[in-house]
Amino acid sequence: MSNPSTNLSASPAPALSPAVPSAGLWDSVDALHAWLDADRAVDGREGLLLRILKLSEEVGEVAEAVIGATGQNPRKGVTHGWDDVQAELCDVALTALVALRGLTPDAREVFTRHLDRLTRRSLGTPRQGPSEDRSRGGS
Repeated sequence: MSNPSTNLSASPAPALSPAVPSAGLWDSVDALHAWLDADRAVDGREGLLLRILKLSEEVGEVAEAVIGATGQNPRKGVTHGWDDVQAELCDVALTALVALRGLTPDAREVFTRHLDRLTRRSLGTPRQGPSEDRSRGGS
C-alpha cells in the first residue's frame, strides 16, 4: 500500500501546449466557463443545475482515486497513485469555481469575500493579499 505522506510533494505541472497561453486562475475559469457555455446541451436553469451537479461526479472521482491509491478494493488492488488524487482534487476545485462563475460574473469577488470571512472566522485574522501587503509597506 502506498503511503500518502511519502508522496505529497507537489508534482511539476504539465507544460501547456504552445497554442494555449498560460493564464491566471480567474482568466482560466472565465475561459472554461465561456467554452462550456458555447457547447452546452441544456440551457437555462437546468443547465446551471447540471453544472453544479458535476461537482458530485468529480468528488466521486476523488473517492475512486483514494480507494485506488490505498488498494482498498481487494479485487482491483492498487489502481491509482497519489498524483491521481491530486489531479482529481484540482478537478473538484476548478469545477466548483466554474460553477460559481455560472452563478455570477463576479465569481472572483464572491470567492474572495467568502475566503476572507472564512479566514477571519477560522483564524481570527484577515487573509493578506498583495494589495494589502503593499499598503502596509511590504513588497
